Amino acid sequence: MSHKQHRRSWVYTVLGCLFLAFMLFPVYWMVNASLQPGVSTADLDWFPIRPGLDGYRAAFSTQGPNLLTSLVVAMGAVLVSLTVATPAAYALSLYRVRGAGAVMFTLLLSQMIPGIVIANALYSAYNDLGILNTTVGLILADSALGIPFSILIIQAFMRAIPMSLLEAARVDGAGRLRTFVSIVLPLSRNAMITAALFSFLFAWSDFLFALTLNSNSAARPVTLGIYLFIGGYVADWGSVMATATMASVPAAVLLVAAQKYIAAGATGGAVKA
Repeated sequence: MSHKQHRRSWVYTVLGCLFLAFMLFPVYWMVNASLQPGVSTADLDWFPIRPGLDGYRAAFSTQGPNLLTSLVVAMGAVLVSLTVATPAAYALSLYRVRGAGAVMFTLLLSQMIPGIVIANALYSAYNDLGILNTTVGLILADSALGIPFSILIIQAFMRAIPMSLLEAARVDGAGRLRTFVSIVLPLSRNAMITAALFSFLFAWSDFLFALTLNSNSAARPVTLGIYLFIGGYVADWGSVMATATMASVPAAVLLVAAQKYIAAGATGGAVKA
């Protein structure tokens, strides 16, 4: 490497570190504020010289049930999304289904519909079905976002599966269901993990459906809990930021744990095998 190239690499490294620090500063400030309970945002120190966990105690005592609700809703949305999306992607990608192109185009269009339109329609339907203010209602609502996206992700990956594998299974006497369970699902693991993670994040970060479809604390996720928490603890941003930090941990842990599967699943359908 020449001196000029070496200097250029250092410049890129420094710029990358600066951009990374700029992007992560809000996260640092959130954690910093969470360790300084009872202090307004105007009086926060740049570093938690005397850190305390009082904010986390207050946040956990008031938001613990909401965190559990969010976890149940997110896991339920993942289960529903994969249960529907995986066989649908299997049929659309590996078999000649009439109107498959129109279905995929409709799924793409569904991603462009504003969430408030879906929420208003669901409110009327939920009111008739009697599932307002329920965990099941939130799971179904969040699945409405996760299923189309999951089908698009998994279908793109399954299209890259060699048809010779399916034909070999058929010669060995395996039916479509057996082929799906024994061959297609194991090969599609990365795409399914990617779809599951995005479905989890959609449900975990949902605020619009939670605000529209819930009017009491029977099924209140943490996003709505934080919104209401701010009104009650506006003078104590330490507790508010502690709640936000606790709500960020599950998503961050999942992203770190599944990053290699996400990279493989997101690009797996880019090249036709």
